[in-house]
Order: sequence, then structure tokens, then C-alpha cells
Amino acid sequence: MSTPTEPASDGTAPTGRNPLLVLSMACIVGLWAGCQIVTIPYYVNLLILVTSILYVACHSSLILREEQALARGEIPPGEEDMDEKDRTPPPATETLRKEDAMQFPLMGSASLFSLYMAFKFFDADTVNLIISVYFCAMGCAALTVTLSPLLSAALPSSFTTKRISKEMKLNHPLPSFLGGESPWDMSLDCNRADVLSFLASVVFCVFYFKTKHWALNNVLGIAFCLQGIERFSLGTYKIGAILLVGLFFYDIFWVFGTDVMVTVAKNLDGPIKILFPRSLIPHPTSGKIELSLLGLGDIVIPGFFLSILLRFDAHQADLPYFPTNIHAPFPKPYFHSCLIAYFAGLATTLFVMIRFNAAQPALLYLVPACLGSSLACAAYRGELKSLFAYSEEEEEEEEEEGEETQKDGSKDEGAKVEDETKGQVAKKDD
Repeated sequence: MSTPTEPASDGTAPTGRNPLLVLSMACIVGLWAGCQIVTIPYYVNLLILVTSILYVACHSSLILREEQALARGEIPPGEEDMDEKDRTPPPATETLRKEDAMQFPLMGSASLFSLYMAFKFFDADTVNLIISVYFCAMGCAALTVTLSPLLSAALPSSFTTKRISKEMKLNHPLPSFLGGESPWDMSLDCNRADVLSFLASVVFCVFYFKTKHWALNNVLGIAFCLQGIERFSLGTYKIGAILLVGLFFYDIFWVFGTDVMVTVAKNLDGPIKILFPRSLIPHPTSGKIELSLLGLGDIVIPGFFLSILLRFDAHQADLPYFPTNIHAPFPKPYFHSCLIAYFAGLATTLFVMIRFNAAQPALLYLVPACLGSSLACAAYRGELKSLFAYSEEEEEEEEEEGEETQKDGSKDEGAKVEDETKGQVAKKDD
């Protein structure tokens, strides 16, 4: 997560804190702790917790605007007179391509069906053991990145100013499509707060691995949601729409058409879902408390879409790229309208699930809510063209334009050489 408040771009004092953002952070912590002590109606818990996660994660994703500006070659204020090697280096950003969005439902289907077959033909405990080890490793990384800014803000400045750096390269024999380019860059660059966060995360994940307590599962699930939405960009509104439409049909097919989705969700013992207790009193037969669940995909996928709408709002408001202030006030018509629609879609999902006592594909209700609300907002404001033209892929587009220009220049140069050759031949003939 980004640091809560940064100085204003003109060097003035910070603009203050966004009360809704602070309230959302408090709700995440309060609901996680409170539902272990008192019985909170699970539908109330689910609606408020998920909405709070989305609000915090989407605002944290505003850091992507700064990183994308650096990737385009823009220079932060105060670094104009620095040497290029001393300036803030452009970070590596993750942006979804149109081809990836179109293939995502197919890849997701293959992964889901593979898990289903694994549970059907192999020992469920062995499958869950392998998956738990993987998710604990990933959860440790997500939790470290989530905790580090909090510890940095709470600890003395000496924990953040002194850095630990070590360059490490590891050659590997794997083909590039499996292991990526060789060597692997395993360089270390962190401060003491990062180290403390990592150690705390390791202890937490080991405890989760041994107990598999639902409350610890939720901590990892929340960390996955926050970091996934904060760090990933859909690139354009159109790519987001393609992804949502594809997953709309994916969710309907695997929930209504087969028992695959429900079987995997119930058997998979890992932090790929957030669990909500229906009651704190254990069931007399099983000795366990009854839990409802919501898959992380029903939070993260719409979260990607909501976050790009929030960054579009920031773009329309000409919010400065440097430095990022997640508390900065600016109009957010697209984000707020889509978040309200998401809330209504999720509430509809719960109503239908309770009314018919059957599992529901949440994206069946969430996709029309998100797409419909954003398109309606753009149509009302007369900004449909701007919404569809908005892109966070400027760097790639500039590279393509540069390649085309280079090709045109090569053609012109070739034509010029050809003309000169013809002129020389003509002189010889004369």
C-alpha cells in the first residue's frame, strides 16, 4: 500500500486525509477483529468489508499514475538538474494486453478444471498441501508489501533511511517461456522496516499453515486483494470491458452448467476466498462454525475495473502525477457510480442466493452493474469518446509509433540513395 499522505506537488502542506478512505481502513480492521468476538450478520459483514477493500485498494492504485509517468520519461519535480543515473528509475509496470484479456477465460477454465480433476483423482489432502505451500509463499510476499508501509510510518526514521542492498544474478537452464530470461535478477534492496515486515509475515504464514484458521485465511485474502488491485493495470477501458464480458460467461458456465466451480471452492483449502462466519457457535455434528465464502476473483476482477475508472477520474481532474497523494480530493463520478453499482450487484447476488438457497455466479450480477454504470455515467457527462480513448499504455504506443517513423525514415533514405544512384548512372551515360 502507498504511504497515506504525501506532500502536495507545489511543496505546500498535505491537503489532509480522505475521511472515507480512513473509514474504509478502519472497517477492514474492525470487521476482521469484531466478527471473531460478536456475531455480525454475514451479509452485512460481506458487503461492508468488500466495499471497504475496494475503496482502499483502488485509491492505493493511484501510485500507478506516478509509475506510468516515470515509464514515459517524465521527470519528477526537483530532479530536473540531476544526472540521469541519479534520478528515480522507471519501475516495471504490469499492464494487461487485449490478447491476454481475450484468453483469460480460457486459461482460467483450464486451471479450474485441472484443480477439479486433481481433487477427483488424487488425495485431497495432498493437493491441498501443495497448494497451501504455494499460497503461503505468495501470501508472505503480499503481506510483507502490505505491512512495510505501516511499519515505516510507525517506526523511527532510522528503520527506513538505512538500506540493505546486494546485487545477485542467478543463471538458469530453463527455456525462456518457462523461466524467463536468464539470469534471474534476485538483487536485494530494502530497509530494516522491510526486513521486520518479512519476518513477521513468515511467522504469520507458518502459523496459518499449521492452523488454517478462517480469520488468518482472511488476512492473506485481504492482502492479495489490496496488492493485486494496487499493482495491476488493465491498460484501457476497452480491455477491461473485454475481460469482464469474457469472465461473465465463464462464471455462468462453471457455476450453472457444471459442479466444477462449487466443488473446487468447497474443497480447496487456501486463501483464494474470504470467509464470513454465519454463527460463532460450532455446529453440533461437525464441531466447526458455519462459514459463507466469496471468491477473491469476485473482488479483484471488478477491482481492476474500478481502479482504472478512479485513475480516469484523476486524469480528467488533471491531478498531478508527482507525488502520489491517495488522500487528494478530486471529483470521482465514474468511480463512485461504479462502486455503488458494484455494491448493488453484490447485494443482489446475496439476495438471490439466500432466496433460492443455491450458489450464484457473482459476476452474473457484477459485470452488468460495473459496465452499465460506467457507460451510463459517460453518456450522461458526454464523455464516451474520452473514456474509450483513455489509455495507460502510452509507452508501448510511443514505441510502436517510433518504429513506424523509423521504418518510414528508412524508406525515405532508401529512396534518396536510389535517386542518387540513378543520377550518377545518368551522368555516366551523358
